[in-house]
Amino acid sequence: MPEPAVDAETADGAPGGPVGVGPWEGEWPDGDHWDRDLLAGGDTRNVVDAYRYWKHEAIVADLDERRHGFHVAIENWQHDLNIGSVVRTANAFLAREVHIIGRRRWNRRGAMVTDRYQHVRHHPTVADFTEWAAAEGLAVIGIDNFPDSVPLETYDLPENCVLVFGQEGPGLTPEVHEAAEATLSIAQFGSTRSINASAAAAIAMHGWVRRHVFGQHA
Repeated sequence: MPEPAVDAETADGAPGGPVGVGPWEGEWPDGDHWDRDLLAGGDTRNVVDAYRYWKHEAIVADLDERRHGFHVAIENWQHDLNIGSVVRTANAFLAREVHIIGRRRWNRRGAMVTDRYQHVRHHPTVADFTEWAAAEGLAVIGIDNFPDSVPLETYDLPENCVLVFGQEGPGLTPEVHEAAEATLSIAQFGSTRSINASAAAAIAMHGWVRRHVFGQHA
């Protein structure tokens, strides 16, 4: 199938090109998951090749069949610009849901339109969030550098959990720290005292994947 040159930003926000594939060549495939408009016009969305030409709702339904047991939450009291990147990474690691605690509005640009494929839930307060987690039977695991934090690298992450990240700068609020079953720190070896919240989220999610997808124990 031809790969058209795409120099501008695609509809899904992926920068530069070429990106995607042109119109389907030959007889069209059978199945309700195929998008006839994409088959006719090409698919330049930022999706893996296996989902080329699929309807959006069919992609989400397929992802829902395979989502992992972990959730991700991030506190949003000051319009944290990292949230979009966290959502994008959560999509890459197939988190079950992303939870925004605090302000409902967040900058979606960093998500690169992956929020179309990733379930995002809002909780106005920490209490609302922790009540929801308890009802779902999910262990609340905070990620931050507190005196009582234990290393993420040696902690046996539970399969069904929600990884919680604080606002960039102040970190986790005392309310989340108190409600968490455990608070984990990420080993650092340089001069800075902290790392970017979206980078910390990616490390923690990958830690869950190593444990529960690849069976690599801490």
